[in-house]
Amino acid sequence: MFYRENGQYKTSYRADQQMLPILQDRIFMGGLLVFAYGVMPFVVSDYLLLSIVVPFLILTIAAIGLNLLVGYCGQISVGHAAFMAVGAYAAYNLVLRLPQLNFLVVLILAGVIAAVAGMLFGIPSLRIKGLYLAVATLAAQFFMDWLFARVKWFTNYAGSGSVSTAAIDLFGWKIASPVDKYLFLLALLTVFTLVAKNLVRGHIGRAWMAMRDMDVAAEVIGIRPIYAKLTAFAVSSFYCGVAGALWGFVHLGSWEPLAFNINLSFNLLFMIIIGGMGSILGSYFGAFFIVALPIILNQVPALLGAPLSTATASHLEIMIFGSLIIFFLIVEPNGLARLWAITKEKLRLWPFPH
Repeated sequence: MFYRENGQYKTSYRADQQMLPILQDRIFMGGLLVFAYGVMPFVVSDYLLLSIVVPFLILTIAAIGLNLLVGYCGQISVGHAAFMAVGAYAAYNLVLRLPQLNFLVVLILAGVIAAVAGMLFGIPSLRIKGLYLAVATLAAQFFMDWLFARVKWFTNYAGSGSVSTAAIDLFGWKIASPVDKYLFLLALLTVFTLVAKNLVRGHIGRAWMAMRDMDVAAEVIGIRPIYAKLTAFAVSSFYCGVAGALWGFVHLGSWEPLAFNINLSFNLLFMIIIGGMGSILGSYFGAFFIVALPIILNQVPALLGAPLSTATASHLEIMIFGSLIIFFLIVEPNGLARLWAITKEKLRLWPFPH
């Protein structure tokens, strides 16, 4: 059976389920990867890499993780920075106490430890949902804040409560310069994006979306709620745990428990609301917007001759976030990802041969 979409013929359901079924998308993605790996490290300054690109790449991993839980499985969480903290402190203690471990192994183990923590705090989702589940996940945030601030073992009994890390050594590659950090994080983000995209296209992703759309009907057709919900919490927390380890080791270098406070949890939630819930691409858009907006508010007014004070810029940032969240929830619940899809369809004016 043949059918046509955007000037291209498809012959099977399998063709429709390809990761990039449209030829223009494949061309665009190929060009984007070539630019990201082969051009950007040589044309972007160290300041932009460290202040925008590096945090953007790490927060995108965390946003993808939260989007898998909230956007694809429909389980509300407002405390996911807690699992980033679990990943960061787990990685710190693994490096400190088992220095022979390769850093990639450390990242995976930190993600697994965060996944276990996420499953423990995800158990209430088997009985409650909506606002009540959001409050339960908020408890994870407060508990982790207390745990890492009060139990000195996690910080190696540091008097100040903060921890510091050395440069990452990966198979003899010292990841210390901005370009090295960028390439390392970009490679990790590429892998995590491919894994997430394949997860949501497979049976586990369909189980998540069935639970999101109508949990009673999903249970009737044979989907086990305990399996779907806890796997969503585990995978989501794994992503955030890895992102937390990267945030501490690659971006911050030294941190204290307040580095993973509730404001970071809210920012993660803002990312997927503004970028688009239930969309991997929306996680990219939301993370970039959250990272770039404070810098834009600090730099652009100064360039125009009307510099803003730090307090004014902070207040404007909060007002813009609030206004955009209200706008997207009312006008376009699917966020920037949907606006991008509409724009892409309007620009697709000619048929490409398949």
